[in-house]
Amino acid sequence: MEKNVNDIIELGIPKENINTNVSMAQYTSFRAGGTAEYLIVVDDKTQLKELLKYVKIKCIDHLLVGNGSDLLFRDGIYEGIVIKLGNEFKKITVKGDVIVAGASSPLSKISAAASDNSLMGFEFASGIPGSLGGGLYMNAGAYGGELKDVIIAVNAISPDGKNEYVFSNENMEFEYRNSALQRNKMIVTSAVIKLKKGEKEEIAAKILELTTKRNSKQPVDFPSAGSTFKRPKQGYAAQLIEEAGLKGLTVGGAQVSQKHAGFIINKGKATATDIIQLIKLVQNTVYDNTGIMLEPEVRII
Repeated sequence: MEKNVNDIIELGIPKENINTNVSMAQYTSFRAGGTAEYLIVVDDKTQLKELLKYVKIKCIDHLLVGNGSDLLFRDGIYEGIVIKLGNEFKKITVKGDVIVAGASSPLSKISAAASDNSLMGFEFASGIPGSLGGGLYMNAGAYGGELKDVIIAVNAISPDGKNEYVFSNENMEFEYRNSALQRNKMIVTSAVIKLKKGEKEEIAAKILELTTKRNSKQPVDFPSAGSTFKRPKQGYAAQLIEEAGLKGLTVGGAQVSQKHAGFIINKGKATATDIIQLIKLVQNTVYDNTGIMLEPEVRII
């Protein structure tokens, strides 16, 4: 694809935004994984549309990444383009009780903006490490709250870059760790969040309470993708894993956290292969014990 760099520059994307042979360990919260042939940062909707049209015409494999908090790239080379949303997509605007945030805005920063403006209802997301776009894809949630509770509109671009759409909350078809985005492949550019006025001190206290709770129960000192597995229909993933005697189990540099069995962590220099093998080992052991097959939250690329 090297001969096509000039083609990409002609789309209006600055040369400094085009990166080659990029370790995806830098861009994923597991701090592990393979190499992307290309990583391209797009700074606005025009650049994004033109790049999407280009990869569609050229039949080039591509993938959008946000904060990489639920992604793991297999060891080896991803022979395609990883697209990362830059400048315009990081903007957060507050007006009254409504926040408009770009898709690459970290959920923690949106939560902070809400708190600063005495808006309540987004405290649950203060410690979620993902971006808004990735959060919408997964309907991210924690401590009883989910994005579906606060989203009133989502702005998106079609996968071929030709059309823009606005989806209502209902159109998004939010479910547990699922949304319409997983089926229609639309690319989120921004979203509109509706909150309620509250007392700044109470909101800040709630965020502190949740942060303290998270830090006391979760292995925040090690790279991970958050909860590795979705909640099964019966029981809880962490409980099933612990009952199977898997707490502390290691494969290479990957470990089932001794602090919270629902997390697989990178103890140091774990490869993507280590992590994937440990995920499969946990799945198979829990299945042998209970007949329940745990489903990963982590997207393996």
